[in-house]
Amino acid sequence: MISKNTICLWYDGTALDAATFYAETFPNSSVDAIHRAPSDYPAGKQGDVLTVNFTLMGIPCLGLNGGDTFPHTEAFSFQVATDDQAETDRLWNAIVGNGGQESACGWCKDKWGLSWQITPRALTDAITNPDPAAAGRAFAAMMGMHKIDIAVIEAALKG
Repeated sequence: MISKNTICLWYDGTALDAATFYAETFPNSSVDAIHRAPSDYPAGKQGDVLTVNFTLMGIPCLGLNGGDTFPHTEAFSFQVATDDQAETDRLWNAIVGNGGQESACGWCKDKWGLSWQITPRALTDAITNPDPAAAGRAFAAMMGMHKIDIAVIEAALKG
């Protein structure tokens, strides 16, 4: 069944590579369908991959090989809530170690330019703590990080 709402992500000819990486990296993810050009067209040939339907952590997505006109920006990101440091490390290292790049406060980009927030639940709990001083310490600790270190966040929370 086709979802009523699907996230469409624009790629420069690499939608299948990206979808395959996501399916191998994230739980509840899969490459669901590959649609190829039925004939030659101005920017490509018959058989080229036009779109890829994939599921990313349960979210239906469509990878569109639209060319280099519209690159990904930080205006869109996937935020992944992680349960522990091992999961945080695994996802962060998979994205950054596969040609991606680090950014601040748990953000990184994959090699296709798509932004990700690898966000431990412990961080979210810490910066929304009802004690403003504790939340402020955790927030200040996060501001100095790239990949989130849960032990450092928890230590800051405790003071």
